[in-house]
Amino acid sequence: MLKGIAIFMFAFILGVFATGMYANLSAGSLSTPMGMQGTADIPGPQDIIKEEDIAVYNNRVVIYLDNPQWASFSPTKSMDPVLDAGHNAIERIPKTMDDIEVGDIISYKSNIVDSTIIHRVIYKARDDNGEYLIMKGDNNQNQDPEKVRFDQVRRQVVGIIY
Repeated sequence: MLKGIAIFMFAFILGVFATGMYANLSAGSLSTPMGMQGTADIPGPQDIIKEEDIAVYNNRVVIYLDNPQWASFSPTKSMDPVLDAGHNAIERIPKTMDDIEVGDIISYKSNIVDSTIIHRVIYKARDDNGEYLIMKGDNNQNQDPEKVRFDQVRRQVVGIIY
């Protein structure tokens, strides 16, 4: 009887361990080039506007930012729920590829479709043609199908106004 209980407990513990291993392996197979698992580990944008560059008053907020740009968005659903129709953002024009990091949300002129796309940077690397970005909409299953070069980058989101 004691031997039967021991075998049952061993099989139960082995099953729990195997299920955990399988879940980790399955999640890893869905990873993107930067190692994200699913959408739970989406890195956030870098801290571009420092606290000392924001002044909050009773009747206004002042943000000190060089060359700010205003943006509104189309209802494409690719960046839901972060960006959607009716949302607005403050953006800047990055000066170099060094201004852009994984997790940032940027707009770029696509070489595949005749449109400007706004998605998140999920990977940054270099190949024979120089640095490039891999992009993905937060609400999309797959990454964008092209390598984005700096000359395609239009703007970088620094704040979202809901």
